[in-house]
Amino acid sequence: MTFVSDSTPNSGLVHDGAFTSLALVPELLNNLDSLGYHAMTPIQADSLPAMLAGHDVIARAKTGSGKTAAFGLGLLSRIVVAQFRVQALVLCPTRELADQVAGEIRRLARSLSNVKVLTLCGGAPFGPQLASLAHGAHVVVGTPGRVEEHLRKGSLSLDALDTLVLDEANRMLDMGFQAAMDAIVRETPNSRQTLLFSATYSDDVRAIAEGLMRDPLTVEVAEAHDETTIQQHFYRVADESARFESLRLLLLHYRPGASVVFCNTKRETDEVAGALSEAGFSALALHGDLEQRDRDRLLVLFSNRSASILVATDVAARGLDIDALDAVFNYRIARELEVHVHRVGRTGRAGGHGVACTLVSEQEDYRLARLGEFLQQQLDVEPLPSRRALTGEPMIPAMVTLQLDGGKKQKVRPGDILGALTGDGGIRGDQIGKIKVLERSAYVAVQREVAQAALTQLSAGKLKGRSFRARLVSR
Repeated sequence: MTFVSDSTPNSGLVHDGAFTSLALVPELLNNLDSLGYHAMTPIQADSLPAMLAGHDVIARAKTGSGKTAAFGLGLLSRIVVAQFRVQALVLCPTRELADQVAGEIRRLARSLSNVKVLTLCGGAPFGPQLASLAHGAHVVVGTPGRVEEHLRKGSLSLDALDTLVLDEANRMLDMGFQAAMDAIVRETPNSRQTLLFSATYSDDVRAIAEGLMRDPLTVEVAEAHDETTIQQHFYRVADESARFESLRLLLLHYRPGASVVFCNTKRETDEVAGALSEAGFSALALHGDLEQRDRDRLLVLFSNRSASILVATDVAARGLDIDALDAVFNYRIARELEVHVHRVGRTGRAGGHGVACTLVSEQEDYRLARLGEFLQQQLDVEPLPSRRALTGEPMIPAMVTLQLDGGKKQKVRPGDILGALTGDGGIRGDQIGKIKVLERSAYVAVQREVAQAALTQLSAGKLKGRSFRARLVSR
């Protein structure tokens, strides 16, 4: 069965848009209420009844549609807490998306007693994952390569698996995970429920679905962006030599507090980020050649607003947990037309407003025409804003980031860092931003004007009775 939804559920399955209309246990419903989740998004309203009824589901929806909560509630409704074995597996293309998904599932499950959610991703030490698996888990969220490695080594068993989720299946195929995914599926029971979420439904994704799923329900949520929340502009670039100057002009014209510049290649990503930094912008380059620890650091700096521009390739940007992105800039039209939709969808999320700007040269007009056909819209180029904006100064981020050389391994918690900063004549709580604690390090954002005071406070004080070295890691 296939149906397409815009803003109104259309599945024929009975629901009234409220989570309370679903057959969920009281603990999950009460927690949803405490989280402020009352009305379902279209993807949730159209897929959850089928999931809860035990059907396989194929779902297509744009970024920020609520799909993680949809399959998270679906798999949690089937967990038998007393059975301490892996009952649900979620496969994701990147470590960042896996961390984000695991965090959301933990939030959804916090009212259920003793549900353990474990992440298994590449780029992280293998030993601690072995120790965690030895203690058991109900839900595993991971990347295909690392999950397959654990299966080969015998440290992970999927004999009791009840739910398999393939999140962003199209990206896992793009990143070459087909063989790993096939190997993982072979280790799962035929009786499992399979939920497949994909931005596109290409022939490759269709082939996976046909091989894995039993009479699946297909849900498609319309991907057109609301013009009231996202303003799209296509700006004419005179020639290649003028492309970077055009980007600089747009950044100075719109002055976004947080934005992503999308490039089509790793090399161009480095070049654009370097040129922006030389021009005085706070810009970071994100692509697949970065070491995981460098990637983690860059994402922390961007998410806590101590860097204002992320220049990224599409694959590297998948799974980023960005709550409020003011603008998106396409340095060039995306090679895959579907990707353009998902780039644009990263701004104007959760009821916010955003701007999406795409640079187009005359040589790219044929691609613009193809994009217009794909979107079923008339796309017109417009002249760039006045060059007077080039006389302005780049925005300086309001926050800076400090790093401590202690993390979860040293039992450091966000509350410990907050207490150390605010205690004994320290800085005010409202001058402190996001705190992120990793395995062996921690990051805290503070307002720029109190950076030195915060550094002194952390260096002079103690956490858990120990002194930790602190340093400034953003400009």
